[in-house]
This record gives sequence, C-alpha cells and structure tokens, in this order.
Amino acid sequence: MSNLSFEVLLIEDDPGDVDLTQTALAKSKLNINLRVVNDGEEALAYLHREGQYADVVRPNLIVLDLNLPGLSGREVLSTIKSDECFNSIPVVILTTSDAEIDILESYKLGANCYVTKPIGLKQFAKIVNSIEEFWFTVVQLPPE
Repeated sequence: MSNLSFEVLLIEDDPGDVDLTQTALAKSKLNINLRVVNDGEEALAYLHREGQYADVVRPNLIVLDLNLPGLSGREVLSTIKSDECFNSIPVVILTTSDAEIDILESYKLGANCYVTKPIGLKQFAKIVNSIEEFWFTVVQLPPE
C-alpha cells in the first residue's frame, strides 16, 4: 500500500483547522498529498484546473467546510455533485455546524458523509484519522 498515493483537496478557510488537518495527516502511514484552498471560488478553479491550478491532480477525496467566504460550501457541494466530471469524487463535509437543517441539506446535495468538527486538538486529530482510515483503507474509491 505504501506505493499508492492519495490526493485530498481540503476546502477550508480557518488556518487553525488547516494546520490541525495537516498535522494529523502528516502522521499517516499512507502517502496522502493534501492540497488546500481557502474558499469556494478557489475550489472550483482547482477542480477545473484553471490558472495556477493548471497542473494539479484530480483529488480522490474532497473535505469541505460549509462555512466559507464568498461561494458557500453548500454551493460548492451542489456544483461538484451536479458536474459529471466531478460528481464521483467523494465529498466529506467537515464543519462546525451540527444543525439538522445543514446535515439534511448536505446529504440532499450529495455529500457522502457529514462530520461535525470537535473541539480540541486530540478529538480533531482523531476525526481526521478516522476519515483517512475509512476513505483510504476501507472504502473502494472510484477510478478517475
């Protein structure tokens, strides 16, 4: 498994959460290339390989915060899941909201799972590690 490489696109505007995710994934035994964009417009430019993202690799997994500046996470999710080029990429919602309406709307828009960000470094690292383990060791991901 060590020769496999996984591309993860993290769409997150909170620098602290980006750092926590990077720290948790850095300890992985898997070869995970974490790419980070900070807002919805940048996420769509990344996926469409526009501008500075012309040479990026298609992600195997997208981790998406709902609360983004500009284009919201909901709008990004809707765009990804309505586009034949991207709708097979699993999208994990990782957000602070545990509101029932956000959970229901995310699943209706096509989210593959919904996780509420925990408070605290250890709990956050545990969640990130669980996402990593599930999506890269348990689940069969779709081919490009």
